[in-house]
Amino acid sequence: MKTLRTPWAALLAVGFAATAAAQDTYPAKPIVVVVPQAPGGANDVIARIVTTKLSEQLGRQVVVENRPGAGGNIGTTYVAKAAADGYTLLFTVSSAHVINPSLYKRTGFDPMRDFVPVGSVATAGYVLVANPSFRPGNVRELIEAARAKPDTITIASAGNGTLNHLIGEMLQRSAGIRLVHVPYKGATAAASDVVGGQVALSVQSLPSAQSFIRAGKLKVLAVTNERRLPSMPDVPTVGETLRGFGATPWYGLFAPTSTPDAVLVRLRTALGKVLGTAEVRETLAQQGCEPFASDPRQFETLVRGDLARWSDIVKTAGATVD
Repeated sequence: MKTLRTPWAALLAVGFAATAAAQDTYPAKPIVVVVPQAPGGANDVIARIVTTKLSEQLGRQVVVENRPGAGGNIGTTYVAKAAADGYTLLFTVSSAHVINPSLYKRTGFDPMRDFVPVGSVATAGYVLVANPSFRPGNVRELIEAARAKPDTITIASAGNGTLNHLIGEMLQRSAGIRLVHVPYKGATAAASDVVGGQVALSVQSLPSAQSFIRAGKLKVLAVTNERRLPSMPDVPTVGETLRGFGATPWYGLFAPTSTPDAVLVRLRTALGKVLGTAEVRETLAQQGCEPFASDPRQFETLVRGDLARWSDIVKTAGATVD
């Protein structure tokens, strides 16, 4: 038996040594974190807050690279096909990762097969906003106005298939109203045109709309999350008018499947330290976000569950982008 155990012990020793060496040497060069949405949106804002501190923890530059298009499919597919070495990562929002597979006939990626979670990062507040001159001041008044004149009130989104778009579609179906969807190339462009009065409404994340709200250039009709937001305790949710309505998006960091375990451990340890700092938590809160840390298995379970949930929603709504 001793002669059988000795080789295994040697192999295990080599394996542990290799893992330790990989953790010691990674990262040896800058890391690119791909955001599959345009600059200025919630995903981009949160990614930049986190990657700045990841750079400090890892001792190497962590660079955000925006690759928008097709509701997030272009950037996500790019990372899915990247080398699984820890130097190309994906920072994404739940809509692109768990809704797109049901919304598009072909996304170019499989969220479970092509990615391994590094960790969840945050949830964000989403709000239904309007130009200050828009007469309705709440969801009930909006519904009344839309029913009185169907297909006349415009609603801007960050693009076809984006979370802004889908929440707007959910609102129309839940309320039994018809709005005119106006897609833009990014959340910032959509919000700017609501501010300018070219479009009446938009569903926006707090990170992308908060400066306009504080300046009085956008008014908030309701929160689209399941619960009221700590930063806006007096603003009601859409669900308080339309029972059962609500969606709270999450944001997380992923690596391509087959990324070495030692690299994942290094990344997860660094991310945990970043999310544990008071500075990052406070900065996220200022953007209308809440830190959302979970272990990789819990996060993977959440992703799997959300895939099934949104598949049912998309089928029921009959929504499609292709």
